[in-house]
Amino acid sequence: MDKDLIFEIIEKIKGTKIEEVEFETEEGKIKIKQYVGPKEVVSHTPSPVIEVKEEIKGVQPQVEIEAKTEAQKYHVIKSPLVGTFYRAPSPGAPPFVEEGDMVSKGQVLCIIEALKVMNEIESDINGRVVKILVENGQPVEYGQELFYIEPA
Repeated sequence: MDKDLIFEIIEKIKGTKIEEVEFETEEGKIKIKQYVGPKEVVSHTPSPVIEVKEEIKGVQPQVEIEAKTEAQKYHVIKSPLVGTFYRAPSPGAPPFVEEGDMVSKGQVLCIIEALKVMNEIESDINGRVVKILVENGQPVEYGQELFYIEPA
């Protein structure tokens, strides 16, 4: 792999807000990361994600714009762990919340079962449940969006 190209890419991203560059050729795969400072945590107004993919062989750039309009309008409750999502405390019981319900800070929204332990997930704001993003009994990943809540 041409190390001059690698050093040129490193020089190009220095001083920018680009955190990571990854590309692959027939000779191998390269990932370059740079530290751009502490990240600002914004849970209710994330900016749209713009991803640029470039083919090395044919140099055919593709731009994908993923506008997360739902997440921009609402507060997002994310899964704090990997497990199984349950909307109710037990089979046959009514769900903790439905779409359209008003919730208060500390109110249980769902349960995530991990390693046979039932973990209650609570609302961290007062507001109205706009959308429930996961079906009952479905597996969830760490950081996966579970609920959109419109702040009160």
